[in-house]
Amino acid sequence: MAVAIKPPKFSLAFLGPRYWLVWLGVILLYVVTWLPFPAIRGLGRGTGWLLGKLAKSRVNVARRNIQLCYPQMSAKAQDKLVIHNLRRAGMAVYETAMGWWWPDWRVRKHGTVEGFEHVEAILAANKGVFGMALHNMNLEFACRILGLKYPSIAFYRKHNNPLMDYLQYHGRARSNKYMIHKRNARALIAALDEGELCLYLPDQDYGRNQSIFVPFAGVEETATTTATMMFIRRTNSEPLIVTSQYAEKGYKVKFYPPMPQLKELEDVPALTLLNQNIADIINEQPESYLWMHKRFKTRPDPQAPSLYK
Repeated sequence: MAVAIKPPKFSLAFLGPRYWLVWLGVILLYVVTWLPFPAIRGLGRGTGWLLGKLAKSRVNVARRNIQLCYPQMSAKAQDKLVIHNLRRAGMAVYETAMGWWWPDWRVRKHGTVEGFEHVEAILAANKGVFGMALHNMNLEFACRILGLKYPSIAFYRKHNNPLMDYLQYHGRARSNKYMIHKRNARALIAALDEGELCLYLPDQDYGRNQSIFVPFAGVEETATTTATMMFIRRTNSEPLIVTSQYAEKGYKVKFYPPMPQLKELEDVPALTLLNQNIADIINEQPESYLWMHKRFKTRPDPQAPSLYK
C-alpha cells in the first residue's frame, strides 16, 4: 500500500489559552451545522457579503480572473458573477464544517453522485482512477459525499496550526480511504497502480519549474502543471475529470467520461485539451469556481508585468 500520512494525535496543549479562539470558532461552526440547511445557506450568503467587505484583495483577484476568462462578458455580467462567487465562498466556510461533522444520513440527504458508472468501468478493468478534480468552492463537502459512495485517496497539506491540522485531518478522514503528503508523488503512483480512486487538482498554478504554458479559457499562455501527464503515463490508470456542483437537493459530485487519449498525446496538445475540457465544465457553473486563486500568476516571461496589477 502507498505510504499514508500518520493521523495527528490530540495534545493536552490544545486546551491551553493559545487555542481558545480556535475552539470558539470551531464550536460556533459546529453549532451552525445543526441548523436547517436553508438557514445555513442564508448564513453563507451573509458571510459572502462580509467577505466582499473585508477581503478586498481576494475580490479583486476574482474579478480580474473573470475578466481574463470571460472577455466577451459585459462588465455588468462580470460584476454579477463576482457577487455570486462571493456567496459561494461564504457558503464554503460552512460546507467545510458540514463535510467534517455532518452525520452520514444528512450528507446522503443533500448529496448525490452522477456518472459513477465511468469509475466502476475503470475499476472493473483492474485499473486505477485518476480523478482530476476541479477546485470548486464546495470541494470539501463533495469529498465527503464521494466518500460515502466510494472512499478515495487524496493529497494532504498539513495545516500550520496544530489544532486545526488535527481537526482538518480527522474531518477529512471521514471521507477518504487514506491521505498522502502533497509532495509524495510516488505514493500517488503506487495508489493508482493498486487500483484506487485517487483525486488530484490539475487546475492550479504550481509555478514555472513544473509547468508549460498552454491556453486556459481566455488566457493563451497559462502555467499548467506537467505532473498531471506524469501520473497518467506512469500508472496503470485511466484519467477523467470530476467536479462538485450545486444541485436541486444540495450538491452533486459529477464524473465525466474518461480521457484515454491524453496518454497518447504530447504534453502541449494533451494539456491544451485538458484545459479546454476544464474550462467547458467550469462554464456549467462558473460561480462555484475558485476565482480568488491567482491562476495566472506565473507568466512565460519572468520580467513581464503581472496580470493582477
